[in-house]
Amino acid sequence: MQDFLAAIGLVLVIEGLIYGGFPALARKLAAEVLSMPENVLRIGGLLAIAVGVGIVWLVRGL
Repeated sequence: MQDFLAAIGLVLVIEGLIYGGFPALARKLAAEVLSMPENVLRIGGLLAIAVGVGIVWLVRGL
C-alpha cells in the first residue's frame, strides 16, 4: 500500500509540474486530445499501461 500511495503522489507531482509550470502547453495538449480519434487515445492508453507495468516490473526486479 505504501508503494501505491507513493506512485499516486508521484503522478500528482508530474501533473502539477505540467499545469503549474506550463499552463499554456497544458491547454494546448488538452485541445489536441479532444481532436484525437477514440482509437488513437485507446491505443496510447494501453501502450502507457504496458510501459508502466514494464518499468515497475524492472524496478521491482532489481
